[in-house]
Amino acid sequence: MRRRLIQSTLAVVLVVIAVFGVSLVIVETRTISSSAQERVSSEAQRLASIVDSRLSGAAPGTRTVSPDVLKSQVTGERYAIVQIPGQPVFTLGTKPEGEVIRGHAKGEEGETVVIEEPRSTVSREVGRTLLIIGLVALLAVVAAVLLAIRQANRLASPLTDLAETAERLGSGDPRPRHKRYGVPELDRVADVLDSSAERIARMLTAERRLAADASHQLRTPLTALSMRLEEITLTDDPDTVKEEANVALTQVERLTDVVERLLTNSRDPRAGNAVSFDLDEVIQQQLAEWRPAYRSAGRAIVSSGKRHLQAVGTPGAVAQVLAALIENSLMHGGGTVALRTRVTGNQAVVEVTDEGPGVPADLGARIFERTISGRNSTGIGLAVARDLAEADGGRLEMLQTKPPVFGLFLSRTPPLKRPQPEDEEPTVR
Repeated sequence: MRRRLIQSTLAVVLVVIAVFGVSLVIVETRTISSSAQERVSSEAQRLASIVDSRLSGAAPGTRTVSPDVLKSQVTGERYAIVQIPGQPVFTLGTKPEGEVIRGHAKGEEGETVVIEEPRSTVSREVGRTLLIIGLVALLAVVAAVLLAIRQANRLASPLTDLAETAERLGSGDPRPRHKRYGVPELDRVADVLDSSAERIARMLTAERRLAADASHQLRTPLTALSMRLEEITLTDDPDTVKEEANVALTQVERLTDVVERLLTNSRDPRAGNAVSFDLDEVIQQQLAEWRPAYRSAGRAIVSSGKRHLQAVGTPGAVAQVLAALIENSLMHGGGTVALRTRVTGNQAVVEVTDEGPGVPADLGARIFERTISGRNSTGIGLAVARDLAEADGGRLEMLQTKPPVFGLFLSRTPPLKRPQPEDEEPTVR
């Protein structure tokens, strides 16, 4: 591309120089020739005037002009022929060879003056003019080449950068460059590429976040499900098999709900199917699910507080939030874990606390940030739990650091039903 830009610019400049240069040479040649002719004619007229003044000032009978008097008036390569009535013709200067430029003048006393000048003087002047024009044209060509190279680099380098940016996007590197070039069209392409890079980066971040959240949130249900299946394989009692199978089916339903919730939250974190539900059922389900794990660790998990509370939210999401808090207490806490329910204003609150050392002071303000963990864990659980709570219109907060107390706040006001448009007929099921 650089070569084509340089060649096209140079071609345009050469055409312009050729058109205007030839025209200028023709005009200058004619102008120099015309000026030389006028100069010779003017010189002849001047010499005739001198002869007139000499003749008119002489006494009668002595009206002659000596060649010595006019000799100093003819200079350079000029040659003069002077013819005075009643006096022999005389010449001044050296007669030129070759072509000449001739000028005539006739005086008032009847004398005739002819001035000749070799045409070579015109040729030399035309040559000097052509040399000047040639030098100017050469400078114009050099300037055009330098300008073409600069312009080609200015246009080609951004295109190379944009191609590299597009290649980086295609290879999975979505970092925007935020580089502009001062050319509106190229800057527009750079804007589009940067916008695409930001969108790709957001998409990749969302995909990685979904994968991390899914691996974290599915780990506990899968572990519980595998434990129930192991119980089934180790017993021959039909009643025990039936009971464990029912629990396993419940785990599968919860696992399905976790997957659907993760997918919905990844598409739109604000999308929630909040309904009014019995908070006790969710808490008891979590107690039943986590008691085996706590029993294996030599610890206990209990519940207390106000019973039969109605809360607004998605039961599956609330279960995942409580599971994250209970698992966090199992991994990082100590002693008995207690789930306490209470009412504050128009909100139902579920507090999860344990008897462990609590949250370090340097992590207190950042405990809900991703990748923040007091031990070698993923640091995802509490961040996902807060997102799930906020998606249902609730909130998850750390109420106390030592001993640790986390509070899940849920509204008690039933969600408003979507108003049905007047022209929309009710759906018959």
